[in-house]
Amino acid sequence: MQAFIGALIGKGAQKGVLITTSTFSRQALMASSQSGSLRLVLIDGEALTKLMIRFNVGVRVARTVEIKRIDLYYFEDAEME
Repeated sequence: MQAFIGALIGKGAQKGVLITTSTFSRQALMASSQSGSLRLVLIDGEALTKLMIRFNVGVRVARTVEIKRIDLYYFEDAEME
C-alpha cells in the first residue's frame, strides 16, 4: 500500500483505485486511511464480485426463475360475459 501511495504521489495523482481479488490487511487499510488529501478507493474481492454481477462483467445468467401470480382482472372479465 505504501508503494502504491508513493507511486500516486510521485505522479501527482489526487486519487487512486486499488483492486484485489483477496482482502486488504489491517495495515493496508490503516495506510490508506492516513494518505492525507490523496483519495483512495480500495476494492476487495467481495466488492469486486458484487460490482461484476451488478454491471454484468465477466458473468452470465446460470438460471432464470419465473414467478407467476393470479391475474384477478382476467377472472372479473370472465364473470361479466
